[in-house]
Amino acid sequence: MPPTPRTAEPGPVDYLIVGGGTAGSVIASRLTENPGVTVTVIEGGPTDVGRDDVLTLRRWLGLLGGELDYDYPTTEQPRGNSHIRHSRARVLGGCSSHNTLISFKPLPGDWDEWADAGADGWDAAAMDPYFARLRNHIVPVDEKDRNAIARDFVDAAQAAAGVPRVEGFNRKPFHEGVGFFDLAYHPQDNKRSSASVAYLHPHIEAGDRPNLSIMLETWAHRLEFDGNRATGVRVRTQEGEELLLRATREVIVCAGAVDTPRLLMHSGIGPKRDLEALGIPVVHDLPGVGENLLDHPESVIVWETEGPIPENSAMDSDAGLFVRRDPRSPGPDLMFHFYQIPFTDHPERLGYERPEHGVSMTPNIPKPRSRGRLFLTSADPEVKPALDFRYFTDEDDYDGRTLVDGIKLAREIAKTEPLAHWLKREVCPGPEITSDEDISAYARKVAHTVYHPAGTCRMGAADDPAAVVDPQLRVRGLESLRIADASVFPTMPAVNPMIGVLMVGEKCAELLGPATGGDVR
Repeated sequence: MPPTPRTAEPGPVDYLIVGGGTAGSVIASRLTENPGVTVTVIEGGPTDVGRDDVLTLRRWLGLLGGELDYDYPTTEQPRGNSHIRHSRARVLGGCSSHNTLISFKPLPGDWDEWADAGADGWDAAAMDPYFARLRNHIVPVDEKDRNAIARDFVDAAQAAAGVPRVEGFNRKPFHEGVGFFDLAYHPQDNKRSSASVAYLHPHIEAGDRPNLSIMLETWAHRLEFDGNRATGVRVRTQEGEELLLRATREVIVCAGAVDTPRLLMHSGIGPKRDLEALGIPVVHDLPGVGENLLDHPESVIVWETEGPIPENSAMDSDAGLFVRRDPRSPGPDLMFHFYQIPFTDHPERLGYERPEHGVSMTPNIPKPRSRGRLFLTSADPEVKPALDFRYFTDEDDYDGRTLVDGIKLAREIAKTEPLAHWLKREVCPGPEITSDEDISAYARKVAHTVYHPAGTCRMGAADDPAAVVDPQLRVRGLESLRIADASVFPTMPAVNPMIGVLMVGEKCAELLGPATGGDVR
């Protein structure tokens, strides 16, 4: 039996932040700029301070499936890959301590789409200033890290796809283009400029924020309420001690698109019928919790190279391509990451062999139309939730057709110099796979994720019954409870979403600014 819960010492704080990840790090740092405001961050993982395996960007692949990964499985996918594992980081800094730190300012159409969905105040003009406030060191891939084969991919893609070369994707909005990514990193030593590094490390090292407390290796398993007002969080420490932490102002949940809805549902907030079926007492019937599960699925095409390629790289996927196939689209509708490694995890399951030396292109769906659902299968908080992304189930098969177009374009790029002379043979799907039907079947079977789950507590108008939070990020129908992470995304940005999550954190801190008695900037 667990120990009897007790109130944690020291006593209540103004704000409890559940999750010291991408948005949580921003909010904690910004709120505690006011020395009169007290904040406790509840983080399920350890610190990233002093951990080269975390802080060295190019070591990101080694983190997947390891001790710092919550590693969520996917439910059976009738039209997709049922073997996808969704990495969610269990470490300070969250997924910004775990991912490739590809850094795209969301495109104007992405934000305007949110405003059209009822998120007043989240249009492109309103959101643009938050990008300039970010503390992360965001720069294009450094010249020394620009691998020769990646440079040749950029040249070949520019010619084959007929798109402009982009130097600095964040300089201005784009519809299409090819180039080296912007990354949140320090090129001189390949160290991350993650949310924790940029927003928390300076104060951890200096010890200059006595009003900020970070509880590590502490799992939040239930929110506490007085009527409809959130008053605290029940947590379990690494030692197994059960504590009740209390907030006098607000609880802000920043646990991510998987663990935020998971925590809400275990706290009795979610679809009433589902909660009752599991025996979870219903605190607040909120049908949208867990719905609208989004992702950026992508497939892969792999080539064996004529020999080893140069070793220099920032993180082995340093360049990419955006294409707008439909001129009516407000932004790109096909995207590629170019990997300087043979990315064959899922093709190997189908019998393909990993070449000793190789490269990959990964056709990606920037604006997927399929929508999934996250739900609980047990009232036990230790049991992982079910993630049913419903990949490739959109009515018109837009998502599937996007991957077919992507593999066809990838082959054209591979035939184009200066990339062509590097490539010895197409390993998978293989040149014999040529019909749209066969390409689609392969592409969907080996599809993987770029770890962008979002949308499960989506934002909408205050009177939208399917929305979970209003445009002030307040949970509808409850008091003193907000959410700030990728779960609030109404729709998926066309680009990698990490910068969008950081900007959500900055905006949340500003929304809380009047309550802190200061200007949170």
